[in-house]
Amino acid sequence: MRSIRRTASAVSILAVLALVAAGCGGSDSSGDSAGSVDAPDASALDSATGVTKVTFWHGMKGANGAAIDKLVAAFNAANKGKIEVTAVYQGDYDETITKYKTSVQQGNTPSVVQIYDIGSRFMIDSKQTVAIQKFADKDGYTLDSIEPNIANYYSIDGKLNSMPFNTSMPLLYINKEAFVKAGLDPAKPPTNLDEIMAAAKKLTVKQGGKTVQYGFNAAIYGWFLEQLIAQSGTTYCDNENGRKDLASKVDFDGEQGVKVATWYQEMVKQGLMPNTGKKTDDAQAVFKSGTSAMHLESTGSLRGYLDAAKGKFTVMTAPFPHLTASDTGGPIIGGASLWVDGPGHSDAEKRASWEFVKFASSPEQQALWHTGTGYFPINSKALDLPADKAWVAQYPQFTTAITQLHTTKPTNASSGCILGVMPQARKAAEDGLEKAVLGTDPATAMKAAADSIKPQIDTYNKAVKK
Repeated sequence: MRSIRRTASAVSILAVLALVAAGCGGSDSSGDSAGSVDAPDASALDSATGVTKVTFWHGMKGANGAAIDKLVAAFNAANKGKIEVTAVYQGDYDETITKYKTSVQQGNTPSVVQIYDIGSRFMIDSKQTVAIQKFADKDGYTLDSIEPNIANYYSIDGKLNSMPFNTSMPLLYINKEAFVKAGLDPAKPPTNLDEIMAAAKKLTVKQGGKTVQYGFNAAIYGWFLEQLIAQSGTTYCDNENGRKDLASKVDFDGEQGVKVATWYQEMVKQGLMPNTGKKTDDAQAVFKSGTSAMHLESTGSLRGYLDAAKGKFTVMTAPFPHLTASDTGGPIIGGASLWVDGPGHSDAEKRASWEFVKFASSPEQQALWHTGTGYFPINSKALDLPADKAWVAQYPQFTTAITQLHTTKPTNASSGCILGVMPQARKAAEDGLEKAVLGTDPATAMKAAADSIKPQIDTYNKAVKK
């Protein structure tokens, strides 16, 4: 479940740049995250004496953390006397990557680390890891069962840098009873922003001059802007979303970004949507309470919404909306992936880390992970297992995410932008959206936001290319 607000890192941009510059040692800006670090073959572990220990840093807590512990316990039991993995919670995503950057500076990185999606460019540029593709190529191990749209996010030029682990997708959530009461068919949900606005006008309910039910609500969240731009089939940043070469600018101040900002402004101005600000928890609370009829969030929130709505209203799900009726693009996956560290780790430890990553991505473990957390299984074969089929049958609302993922054609647009300062770019976009909501001209607000991040992009790229 996406319980983590992913914005700017707590580490200053200058500290990050110094770390990247130190880690790169060259001007290679391709998809090879590992630089000259090669993947050891099976003999490295076979010839090791004693138990090879693997440290796994992650950012999961609560039920998700418990699911991690179960996965690690299962792996350790299957590899008793040979490999032992120790999982260590490092705080949320931002805290985890902050601690990881410190560990690189200290030359004491973990064996495996879970890093959120928008940290991928930094991980590639720091050249601290062994690309998953290298392990797979060394072993002749097929990666075909990884969902194409999920693998696509973490790949450049068809080469997988890290192993996808916990994956979410954005959805449109619907209050079924509110739709029926307003004379709308919940089985025919809005498919684009204009249709959401039209439906919201019918779904907004006022009593005594006070709004008791809003037609729609969503946080001012940069992830949603990224999704809507991808849905339009266009890229969020230049150089094919940073996959052809290092991205040099963001394009969310273009036609699509301005349309989104204008729409947010109009929805709030017309009283169809409350301004709950940037905190996703606040926006989620509005939908959970039944005071909004439609809502944008990730698949990771589905289980919590079903529990919160029990006895009050029926939660239905629909595909994430397109920006306009003519758009044919698809959404971007979210979540995090597993990176195997290279420098400072023995060949046996790297190999043991690879064995753990393979185990975590297996159909059986992904089915357990899926049903235990609500995250999308990254291995397509997991959905065919009886336990997973039973879970989806129990929560049919999740089939929307399955269909949406499988019908999205992998493109550079739907792969998302990989940018060294992507967390900061997301925050800048949110600042632009918020200013538009508060009355600033949308085009002016989004241009100022895009301009504000340009110096940081330039400084980062300069450090990488030294």
